[in-house]
Amino acid sequence: MAQRSVAVVGSGYMGGGIAQVLALGGAKVALADVSQEIAEKNLERLIGEAERFVTDGLFPADAVQRLRDQLWAAPSIEEAVADASYIEEAVPEILDIKHGTLRRISDAAPADAVIGSNTSTILIAKLAEAVENPGRFLGVHFSNPAPFIPGVEVIPHAGTTPETVEVAREIVALTGKKAAVVKDVTGFVLNRLQYALFHEAAQVVEQGIASAEDVDTLVRTTFGFRLPFFGPFAIADMAGLDVYSFCYASLQTSFPERFATPAILQDLVDAGKLGTKSGAGFLDIPAERTDDLVAYRNKAYVAMAGLLNELGPSPAEESAK
Repeated sequence: MAQRSVAVVGSGYMGGGIAQVLALGGAKVALADVSQEIAEKNLERLIGEAERFVTDGLFPADAVQRLRDQLWAAPSIEEAVADASYIEEAVPEILDIKHGTLRRISDAAPADAVIGSNTSTILIAKLAEAVENPGRFLGVHFSNPAPFIPGVEVIPHAGTTPETVEVAREIVALTGKKAAVVKDVTGFVLNRLQYALFHEAAQVVEQGIASAEDVDTLVRTTFGFRLPFFGPFAIADMAGLDVYSFCYASLQTSFPERFATPAILQDLVDAGKLGTKSGAGFLDIPAERTDDLVAYRNKAYVAMAGLLNELGPSPAEESAK
């Protein structure tokens, strides 16, 4: 891919991390904020962070020089975006601030420049109201900390063009991350899942069923232990969708509405599609691949256990003792 000229508007913690990974991916990145002074101050912070990351083995050895070569502080938003083919907006999650910033970006950027927002909470269609030619606009939501979390939500609104989505995919690939395209609905997907877990965990603690420390231990050491390797549908397929249906029925004895069996699950069970043991489920993994899948799973879990043992307990875990 030819070197891209991109801009990141908002040089704080999230915007700065996004700028780092774009620059390390080979893009020429203009960093902009409310003033050049703030952009320059945050640029130096990013260089200092990179030096520590190199020392800790988190960034490649040449990362600092690459960032110095590829990342610069622009005098203004307008100058940052003037020649950019892609712009990432990463200003505070306040609608008026985002609207004002997006108007400035779309007025000053090339007419065909793609504009992405790092919002995690505001509907993309609402933000698009401030963008001239909104077909070139979408959400491109990096997670915190941006240099190290490998997944990115790509969120087109109803008017986003397919070409814009493809550019966003290319941008994510440039950073070495994985894109997941989701619809423009409240919470998107990441936050709907994350807050569903937190909501249930909070109720468990509020009701005195378990302590916050014990809930965290269970999540880290049981189903959460699987999540770096398998998503919820792969896990369900391996467990057996008939087992999941039975568990839902059990949960319904105390929580009939909160744990109503999803129709998508019951339809598969009724059709005899029970997951890997039947060769069809949510992911339709062929039955002949089951042994390979189990072997990978076991190897992955042992490797994860070894990594956790090597790293030792986190400060959060130590403080809970």
